Amino acid sequence: MKKILLSVAGYDPTSGAGVSLDLKVFHILGFQGMAALTSVTSQNTKHVKEVQCLPPEFLWNQYTTLCKDVTFSGIKIGMAGCGKNIPVIKKILADNPNIQKVVDPVFKSSSGKWLLERESIPIYISEIKGKASLLTPNLEEAGLISGISIKNKEGMKKAAKSIHSLTHIPCFIKGGHFPGQIINLLYDGKEFFLFQKEKIKKKVHGTGCFLSSSLLAYLIQGNSLDKSCFLATQLTHEAIKKAVQIGQGQFIFSF
Repeated sequence: MKKILLSVAGYDPTSGAGVSLDLKVFHILGFQGMAALTSVTSQNTKHVKEVQCLPPEFLWNQYTTLCKDVTFSGIKIGMAGCGKNIPVIKKILADNPNIQKVVDPVFKSSSGKWLLERESIPIYISEIKGKASLLTPNLEEAGLISGISIKNKEGMKKAAKSIHSLTHIPCFIKGGHFPGQIINLLYDGKEFFLFQKEKIKKKVHGTGCFLSSSLLAYLIQGNSLDKSCFLATQLTHEAIKKAVQIGQGQFIFSF
């Protein structure tokens, strides 16, 4: 029987990110995926027009209803959608102390739309403290959490240490927005690990979702944290090469 992974995230109508993408990634890595929706969006490949946050009571109801029927081997938290859902996300994480949990702190869309109120970020970080296996912010999100302006690898290291100190969670900073080269960095609380790739000249939607959901799958397969980060970086890089432009905006992963 396949192990079941849960994505707690938003719905993207393009299927290029959020729960739709998470479920595809879980599937290609040999897992059964299920989802609890935090929010729904109105968007296309060019931009996010609107975000509707689902009521926290409904998010909790989705989760508890699934739990009455199945057992999860791992959980990925994506877009919270609004500050009202933070207490529910905290409960879901706390309800699963003995499985792998990857938190991707989605604060803003690549087109600039806020996906979590800026004032809710410190609350979010405080509430997830010590409750996950890995936190996977991108450069901007790492800067918002740590208060550090990240310009290079040294800035990434400072931000990762700061985030680990704040959250007591290992931190994997996704450096896909550096010009010329992709630099991902893991800080496990003791050591730094760098994962570098040549940048592919494509603007691809959902790279953060793809990376964090594949990371969870690799952890569930029994890989170490640093090996999971290496494998997820590799898989995401290969998937970016195959991404296609369906609409008029960003490329989308093709399966």
